[in-house]
Amino acid sequence: MLTPATDYAALVTGFSWDIPDRYNIAADVCDRWAVPEPDRPAIMEVSAEGTITPVSYGRLRDESNRLANALAARGIGPGDRIAVLLPQSSAVVVAHLAAYRLGAIALPLAGLFGAEALRYRLTDSGARAIVTNAAGLAKLEPIRGSLPDLTVFLSVDGPSGSAEDLSEAVTGASAEFATRDTGPDDPALMIYTSGTTGLAKGALHGHRVLLGHLPGWSMMHDFPEEGGGLMWTPSDWAWAGGLLNVLMPSLRRGMPVVARPLGRFEPEAAFQLIASLRVTNAFLPPTALRMLRGVERPRERFDLSALRNIASAGEALGPETFAWARDALGLTIGEAYGQTECNLVLASCARAGVARPGSTGRPVPGHRVAILREDGNEAEAGETGEIAVKAPDPVMFLGYWQQPEATAKKFRDGWWMTGDTARRDADGYIHFVGRDDDLITSAAYRIGPTEIEDCLLRHPAVALAAAVGKPDPLRTEIVKAFVVLREGFTPSEALAAEILAFGRKNLSAHEYPRELSFLDALPMTTTGKIIRRQLRDGTA
Repeated sequence: MLTPATDYAALVTGFSWDIPDRYNIAADVCDRWAVPEPDRPAIMEVSAEGTITPVSYGRLRDESNRLANALAARGIGPGDRIAVLLPQSSAVVVAHLAAYRLGAIALPLAGLFGAEALRYRLTDSGARAIVTNAAGLAKLEPIRGSLPDLTVFLSVDGPSGSAEDLSEAVTGASAEFATRDTGPDDPALMIYTSGTTGLAKGALHGHRVLLGHLPGWSMMHDFPEEGGGLMWTPSDWAWAGGLLNVLMPSLRRGMPVVARPLGRFEPEAAFQLIASLRVTNAFLPPTALRMLRGVERPRERFDLSALRNIASAGEALGPETFAWARDALGLTIGEAYGQTECNLVLASCARAGVARPGSTGRPVPGHRVAILREDGNEAEAGETGEIAVKAPDPVMFLGYWQQPEATAKKFRDGWWMTGDTARRDADGYIHFVGRDDDLITSAAYRIGPTEIEDCLLRHPAVALAAAVGKPDPLRTEIVKAFVVLREGFTPSEALAAEILAFGRKNLSAHEYPRELSFLDALPMTTTGKIIRRQLRDGTA
């Protein structure tokens, strides 16, 4: 872990990785607390009715051991993929821990996935077992015949067809299990990329991935004390952000995590949950934060006195939302950057003095991050280049599942090339520009969408905004904006002209939008990232 410091130089000085020769996530996350303090709360389950049920580390240990024994009895063993298709609940943690104990590979799947998305991931991974609920089984039913490898179905909602009831399956199974003696590079977890471009690929991670996340977790969450506080995120725990920026590191540090079944994100309800549960640390994607901006006088209407820190990742936050959080909440958001393949390598941290509007922060100690030109040399301050992470790195994936050529193509001279563009300022802060395929080329300028979108959000009628390039015979591309309006505003030609004029007034001459369309909603990945490709090709 990082030693808390009040400046960046002190953070970096003296830090070094301590990756043991033998390491298993389940033993580190759960057993280190369950053995000496079995009654310590780990998960705070909140029902749809608001009932709160604490789940202890001891219970997680017993239930995950029983599940590991039950899966082993059904022929599931080391290296097998175990899918987890569940909303936020203690059952998600139990399934992950059981997989790690077995030496198997946990395969988290988002509840928003449709049948075809599930078919692709389950087929590509060759998953042999799945832990799910009634809603998950309903999605799987029409595709069961095309999943020959998937033979073990366990449901938390009782038996259905060939699916066994999870509670019955573990009844009689021993609460003791010899957790497999794994190494840090042994496969533990596979998360499919969000699929903003092309087919999603399975990013396979070793057990060390959790250790690799701990410094960044501590930094972005403003150095929480071990064993205290309460963490919450609305993000699906199937996403790298929800799982590795929040759930597993928090549990490892003894911080209980709120589990609340996911639904549509409601800003007022989010503030109410934070207030009623006395949440101390929250992880909110930029889209959720922008939605929260629509709530008037949050500190006057909700008791947010327990809230110490908000962290965010997934897309660039932008200076407008950064400033709103300071003004409306009295908090400096801890922004972070990473990818499914190599996550949480940049972060900001107010306590360490690493916070600047419009910047994602600086490299987390232990990670070597550079902005590289196309020729492979490091870009000068202020020059746009590609974000690259030097290998090896504890958070870096083992490779794409069964795609060695695709894996190799993402490395250049020992650097993981992210495909994301950014610029470094003179003080070493990294300013995210956009994905390389999201950049807009107009009249020889390369324009990132983030600055445009952040500007449009300052218009009082705009709730969400996205900017893409539209082919143009003269300029190559022009900037086109897509806007979701706040409640109380109605799409009209006059309003479109007003918003475009606002952009023209506040943006540079080469980057302001020339066209604008209204949408009821922006196309999003399950992780809350805008799928600009669908906006560009008209399939949104």
